[in-house]
Amino acid sequence: MKSAVVQLPGLNRDRDMIAALTKISGRAPVTVWQTETELPADLDLVVIPGGFSYGDYLRCGAIAARMPVMQAIKAAADKGIKVLGVCNGFQILVEAGMLPGVLMRNASLRFVCREVRLEVVNADTDFSRVYENGQVIRCPVAHHDGNFFADAETLASIEGNGQVVFRYADGTNPNGSINDIAGIINAKGNVLGMMPHPENLIEAAHGGNDGRGIFASALEVVAAA
Repeated sequence: MKSAVVQLPGLNRDRDMIAALTKISGRAPVTVWQTETELPADLDLVVIPGGFSYGDYLRCGAIAARMPVMQAIKAAADKGIKVLGVCNGFQILVEAGMLPGVLMRNASLRFVCREVRLEVVNADTDFSRVYENGQVIRCPVAHHDGNFFADAETLASIEGNGQVVFRYADGTNPNGSINDIAGIINAKGNVLGMMPHPENLIEAAHGGNDGRGIFASALEVVAAA
């Protein structure tokens, strides 16, 4: 499986993401800069990592969502290529209109950096197939604007369509996100956005490998998960 990691000014989790994809797939991803108008051929997965693109000016992800590379990513997603956005990557996908809802300031108005627990709400996706419905996994978070919100109609739609993939579990919601939503997928099922950082919990050196399954699923290396 061929993957790519998007690089934008201010993102600081690209190296972590490259390391995770390389370790799990055995193949280093290509990197794509913000000014690119086309993606490399034969990609199976595009990842937008976390950080603080453009210093989080205007709104988190608002400037990055308008960079040339995002048009190329939208076109790729329309063709069925898988796209994963983590933390700031999730914010960018929302700002680009590739996922519904908004991500607001944490309810505490503070930056939160700690481990949370996630319930796998929908294990029937390209990003969660190695898990089981109802399974609870550990995952770290590090964000200031992860409070997911959607109007009543949109919320009913994503809940009813099985688009909620991960939910904060056991009272660990770190940001006030509505319905404890931690990660959602688009209606087509090939674009996932999530606030927690699975790339930081994939091996024993991290203290566990609960996050590994997301990449193993997307890269179709389930047997190695």
